[in-house]
Amino acid sequence: MNILYVASEVVPFCKTGGLADVAGSLPNALAQAGENVAVILPYYKKVHEKFGGQFQFKGYDYIQLSWRHAYCGLFKYEMNGVKYYLIDNEYYFGRDNLYGYDDDPERFAFFCRAVISMLRNLDDMPDVINFNDWQGSMIPGYLKMDAFNDESLRDIKTVLTIHNIEYQGKTGLSDKADVLGISGTCVDYGQYEQDGCVNLLKGAIVLADAITTVSPTYAQELLTPAFGQGLEGILEHFEYKMYGVLNGIDTVRYNPETDALLSANFTADTLKNRQENKAALQVALGLEVNPDIPVIGMVSRMVSHKGLDLVEEAFEGLMDMGVQVAILGQGDARYEEFYKGWAAARPYQVGLTIGYSDALAMSIYGGADLFLMPSKSEPCGLSQMIAMRYGCVPIVHEVGGLADTVTAYQHGTDIGNGFSFGAYNSHDMYNVVKEAVGLWKDYNEEFTAIIKRDMAGDFTWDKSAQEYIRIFESLN
Repeated sequence: MNILYVASEVVPFCKTGGLADVAGSLPNALAQAGENVAVILPYYKKVHEKFGGQFQFKGYDYIQLSWRHAYCGLFKYEMNGVKYYLIDNEYYFGRDNLYGYDDDPERFAFFCRAVISMLRNLDDMPDVINFNDWQGSMIPGYLKMDAFNDESLRDIKTVLTIHNIEYQGKTGLSDKADVLGISGTCVDYGQYEQDGCVNLLKGAIVLADAITTVSPTYAQELLTPAFGQGLEGILEHFEYKMYGVLNGIDTVRYNPETDALLSANFTADTLKNRQENKAALQVALGLEVNPDIPVIGMVSRMVSHKGLDLVEEAFEGLMDMGVQVAILGQGDARYEEFYKGWAAARPYQVGLTIGYSDALAMSIYGGADLFLMPSKSEPCGLSQMIAMRYGCVPIVHEVGGLADTVTAYQHGTDIGNGFSFGAYNSHDMYNVVKEAVGLWKDYNEEFTAIIKRDMAGDFTWDKSAQEYIRIFESLN
């Protein structure tokens, strides 16, 4: 089967979030399973600066987007059995950042229009196009428009993957004609309209042949008002074509036995080596170097839906437990200032870094004892899986992919690979953290057994890739 994977960011070329990790890993797993896989993404300025000399120029064309007649270059790169194609247009993608511009709907409409227009320039015509989030949501619309006059496109199936429904690609109704170029066409029957505006994600939900989300629990959550962000009714109507497929992680990249960013490599059989990472983390953050103090790690965007309001409410109680906290992230000024205040008041307990660093993130995963991830919503989450892979026991809110990957430990048994709380409130979170810290302090053998279960967990893409293949095959 020929699979074309469409994403707005892909590791190792460019990344702002978890989508890039998925787009960098899932196609590889599909290729290893024997499928013919290609990935297509925009040729951003950052990609050109880092990889430009390695790409093969395939040709160019001019793309008609509404009244615009815009240049489109096509470049190619091959790696690990996957072909990567890049859509080039200096006006749309020659910018410092991937997103955040007023004309983002136009930029990614051009990207989708270019993908469909350039299909014949690829080495293989796809059987299935798997596109991601609102940035790829014009794919099924443009495909249907072109297939109306081109039989060769009519058998191509489309699959939408929703990574985070909070971002829907909304724009004004007038953009149907002026920007998207769909006014008066075979997809201009309300498919892309919602609440008085154009909603690109809604249109993709209606027009795609199948919809996947990034965990089974999130798939069910999206059908409810609490999580559906206004699209729950549409999703419920199309529930028959929805699937929840749990993400994996790149277990070659994320391997504590070989990770060069760690101070000391280790396995489940050499956990003593892990103490070197803990000491190095304490030194790096200016914390007291003491193996007998539990370290709680957090690597997170500092926004409310990551559960930081709960952490804020419970933080003084956490400090009174005598723990150290290693925090890496950036986001809302409110949370940044809150943690800065605590770091200034208790530098021996709170190690804070505003921003992001791969090296420090891996130091936290590989050196902290516990990993706190109390997200209010979490479609899948990769951090909890990386933490478990590195022997850092997770404490999570039972939501989305967190509920699918972390099972609450039952004291005195071999059941559970972490700690979790169901109700979204700081009291329950505090009590679960207290339970986890107490087990770490007083029941070393039981805590070590949890670490070993975590490190033995299967976080590969193998099962997920097979599920995607099954979905793709069911469409033909």
